[in-house]
Amino acid sequence: MRGRRNRWARSPLVDARGAPATVSGVLPYNIDHVAIAVRDLEEAVERHMQLYGVEPLSTEVVESQGVIEAMIPIGGSYVQLIQPLGPETPVGRFIERRGEGLHHLAFAVSDIDDALRSLAEAGAVLVDEEPRTGGRGARIAFVHPRTMAGTLVELVELP
Repeated sequence: MRGRRNRWARSPLVDARGAPATVSGVLPYNIDHVAIAVRDLEEAVERHMQLYGVEPLSTEVVESQGVIEAMIPIGGSYVQLIQPLGPETPVGRFIERRGEGLHHLAFAVSDIDDALRSLAEAGAVLVDEEPRTGGRGARIAFVHPRTMAGTLVELVELP
């Protein structure tokens, strides 16, 4: 690879004004969290504490998503453990079909409205065309797994 230009490099990391540059208009500035669907939140939290010595920064019920979540800080991001509030919820159906495990990857964005507009223009299949309120009071929206190699992606704009 020596002497070859990276074919995916299309723009510098910053523009002429020093602002973050992006080709698509969507600039995730961090991985906000990685969500893991679990049947028993208390057991999963205890397991993380036992294995990694970390405990949740917060735990909350998010009725609109049908989950109770625990946010475990890891560096500048989180592991989000999500337990369904019932078998008929999206996460409940996910666990029934696939079992416990990786549910989605969440990117932090500074402007979710611009991110959704840009993704739609680029041909992404959106689960949410408009942001909704998620845990931590964040504005969130999901991008369908068909868009990214079978992976559900969440966009998160923190308050």
